[in-house]
Amino acid sequence: MANTGRASDVIVVGGGIIGLLTARELAISGAAVTLIEMGATGQESSWAGGGIVSPLYPWRDPEPITALARWSRTAYPRLAEALIDETGLDPEYTASGMLVLDREEQPAAHAWAARHGEPIETLAAARLHELEPQLGSELTDALRLPEIAQIRTPRLAKAVRRSVEPRIRLREHEEVMDLEITSGRVTGVRTRSGTVAASAVVICAGAWTARLLAQLGQPPEITPVRGQMILFHGKPGQITHITLYQDRYLIPRRDGRLLFGSTIEHSGFVKATTAEVREALYRAAFAMFPVLKQTPIEEHWSGLRPSSPSGIPYIGAHPEATGLFINAGHFRNGLVTGPASARLAADLLLQRPPILDPTPYALQAQR
Repeated sequence: MANTGRASDVIVVGGGIIGLLTARELAISGAAVTLIEMGATGQESSWAGGGIVSPLYPWRDPEPITALARWSRTAYPRLAEALIDETGLDPEYTASGMLVLDREEQPAAHAWAARHGEPIETLAAARLHELEPQLGSELTDALRLPEIAQIRTPRLAKAVRRSVEPRIRLREHEEVMDLEITSGRVTGVRTRSGTVAASAVVICAGAWTARLLAQLGQPPEITPVRGQMILFHGKPGQITHITLYQDRYLIPRRDGRLLFGSTIEHSGFVKATTAEVREALYRAAFAMFPVLKQTPIEEHWSGLRPSSPSGIPYIGAHPEATGLFINAGHFRNGLVTGPASARLAADLLLQRPPILDPTPYALQAQR
């Protein structure tokens, strides 16, 4: 356990990428932070996610998500370099560019790109297959977003954890059972090991957030949504672009591995994988890139995303308890919006001018 030698100003509950980045932002700002995680850090949806530094179809999302994603996309290159310098771990931030093969998305995509000043191009079939020779020959329509990047999620989580270890108290495998609230003010949390005191608490517990806040009544509508994906053992350079088609995506890693996913399954807190989904993903993958029919599947896994009704995360103060804050409910965009979400939560807790208008993310705004 890392120890700063001070009583905690802030407890961060949850050690996924949102909790880790929030703890890092607060610690860098001078707060004494304790992070409490019921398992090991970065092992739930943060580990399972694909790592595209963009919403899948960004023109489908409401503007509050776009605002968080655009701020985060600017921050990620600096964050990756800082983590390499601090820890020696490379989270593999890579500007792969993204191809979108759904013809029907083109009008909305171009309108969104014009509105936000995003580079985008329509590719003719010859140019598309020049860029990705392994793509199925019947796929002839594509958009290319050249600035979309990816980051390798397990490596990012490991790097952020190593970055925060000297800066915070880290308590893993310790479940928070209740919030300690006295006269309308949070004073800490209770775990199976006892009470941990702090003047502020930030709940970053992902799909488990609503359970933790139920004692206050009317918890935020955050529910688990299972996503399954498969990993192919490909060759470096075999496929180079993030590729999106019919709500499925392929992400090529630097070492040649190819992630393909993912599903949206309302299965409660059941995280098990299924043979039926594995087969469906496999068929969708080689329909996109026929070479994958001859490429071995290395792994098949799932994660539980924390869904909110509109997809907009809850970031800000809880109205029922002074000193209690939320940073949760990011659904598929936790990694995409992580740096901005962490910075905004820290701004609000530390009473700094916020990087974005916090109104759309308030708990009250989404009830």
